[in-house]
Amino acid sequence: MWEEALAALSTIETSTGKKFGGTANPLLVSVRSGAKFSMPGMMDTVLNLGLNDETRKSLAQLTGNERFSYDAYRRFIQLFGKIVLGIDAEKFEHKFDEYKKKLGVKLDTEVGAESLATLIDDYKAIVKAETGEDFPTDPLKQLELSIRAVFASWNGRRARDYRRVHKLDDSLGTAVNVMTMVFGNMGEDSGTGVAFTRDVATGEKVLYGEYLQNAQGEDVVAGIRTPKKIAQLKEEMPAIYDEFVQVADRLERHYKDVQDLEFTIERGKLYMLQTRNAKRTGASAVRVAVEMVEEGVIDKATAVQRVEPAQLDQLLHPMIDPKADVNVLAVGLPASPARPQGRRYLIPIRPKSSARRVRR
Repeated sequence: MWEEALAALSTIETSTGKKFGGTANPLLVSVRSGAKFSMPGMMDTVLNLGLNDETRKSLAQLTGNERFSYDAYRRFIQLFGKIVLGIDAEKFEHKFDEYKKKLGVKLDTEVGAESLATLIDDYKAIVKAETGEDFPTDPLKQLELSIRAVFASWNGRRARDYRRVHKLDDSLGTAVNVMTMVFGNMGEDSGTGVAFTRDVATGEKVLYGEYLQNAQGEDVVAGIRTPKKIAQLKEEMPAIYDEFVQVADRLERHYKDVQDLEFTIERGKLYMLQTRNAKRTGASAVRVAVEMVEEGVIDKATAVQRVEPAQLDQLLHPMIDPKADVNVLAVGLPASPARPQGRRYLIPIRPKSSARRVRR
């Protein structure tokens, strides 16, 4: 399989005009999973693979952006350290927090190139202390270890638990996809995000999701920066937004289902990274099924089969009237745009004279 991977890598080099591990025009890749059934957040991904001290310098020269090259490198060491080498991610995060505190800044994007260069040395020291070995600088070794790690994540605890809950066969296995990297952290004309072709909470036919400028994928869900609503992209990058709407509609009609999309904008150009059928609430599942029949996208038989029994059970549970007059105590962000979101209610229950007061 490794020989086949190298042959495929050579094909990518030819099509992009870049060389993996080269110092003139280096090719960087991401290593992603690809299971038969969508398992959002359960499998591992390694980004910015192929970076070392030499390719980092070439990346800086090619882009004219020294800070970007250091930022990509520190992200790679942190992700590789966590996914491939099994190092606790908090060790890297705490070190980065120390730098931000010392500089008196809150956002990752406020840390300059010089500080990131020193941070990278500290990250390498963490790897050495935790593994007893230097951080691997051979891009082919990085690739081999990352492919093994992504395959291994199929049997990780999160993935096993997810399959048990959703009654998926453990023997199915996963593919590993090696893709050319595109960068959303190259400046304010770049960004990354996730979106759904319909609201997965209500089923409303409206583009729904979040994005961040000058960021990579993990930034959107990490909670470090507050993402922007996808509708705001129309104001900041109208041409990109219009193109994204067209692509989203095309993908939904092709797959005949609500799509969960991942995208990156690199220097004003849109790249689609992934699409899959979206998870949704019971209410959303019923509404989407009915409306897709009305739109002529699917037939009635498909609509009936698409709504799972568990979703009907969820839909028929007693619930607070969404139109009820309630006092909102607090508002928060969902933990992840790929997860259903809801509201928490505190309902005082009048106790009987002989019983304790109960708060639900």
